[in-house]
Amino acid sequence: MAGGYRAEDDYDYLFKLVLIGDSGVGKSNLLSRFTRNEFNLESKSTIGVEFATRSLNVDAKVLKAQIWDTAGQERYRAITSAYYRGAVGALLVYDVTRRSTFENAERWLRELRDHTDPNIVVMLIGNKSDLRHLVAVSTDDGKAFAERESLYFMETSALEATNVENAFAEVLTQIYRIVSRKAVETGDDTAASSVPIKGEKINVKDDVSALNKIGCCSS
Repeated sequence: MAGGYRAEDDYDYLFKLVLIGDSGVGKSNLLSRFTRNEFNLESKSTIGVEFATRSLNVDAKVLKAQIWDTAGQERYRAITSAYYRGAVGALLVYDVTRRSTFENAERWLRELRDHTDPNIVVMLIGNKSDLRHLVAVSTDDGKAFAERESLYFMETSALEATNVENAFAEVLTQIYRIVSRKAVETGDDTAASSVPIKGEKINVKDDVSALNKIGCCSS
């Protein structure tokens, strides 16, 4: 490639990540903060599926994250297997000011594990850490749940951009390490099995259209 320029589609690995958790915990703002460095205080739940991409460099490799957001579906319990298909990482988000969103994390984790590979990398995220005076879920509670379930854990603020970059980067790095380890063990660079590598496309269009057909009022 001339002059060392890398095109948008020039990457070494493509990893699909999913954002899960109750409605209103800040998933969409975490996504927009990480991919576009934007935060919208007035963000409304949208119906359908949204995803955005961003690439990071790890160990001289370009890791492209394709991050899927439930976009309001979680309130209709209509998240289907298409949403989870091919995911190798997940951010399970709760709102540190709303205890119920933390209590529901267990159900989300169960659903995630029912639909994904057992090796999926999961990061538990306590979002809205900027609202310190309203905290209803202590850091210790979050850590304890993460340890019990073998999850990574971070508290973030999409508003203040605290730990958002770190959370996504950590998930992507851990996925990459698993893939690299598999490659070393088998002596095969393509040992990423379920992980799409460079040149292999995730068929996003079919999954998105199937999910968007669910519409706003499925029960």
